[in-house]
Amino acid sequence: MRIHIDQSRCEGHGRCYTLAPDLIEADELGNGREIGDGSVPPGLETAARHAFDNCPEHAVVLDEDR
Repeated sequence: MRIHIDQSRCEGHGRCYTLAPDLIEADELGNGREIGDGSVPPGLETAARHAFDNCPEHAVVLDEDR
């Protein structure tokens, strides 16, 4: 699984990095950005899905095939 933040949609609500701090961090503007290459380690899939489910702008993208 891989997580990605669509910067064209992100409005900086901060829910993603609050719910998945091991996967997403705030950038200098307060928008979310994935940490590293966005790979979701085993055990953090639930956090990734919570971030995906709670983004009001639908800026969190999950690729579950990886």
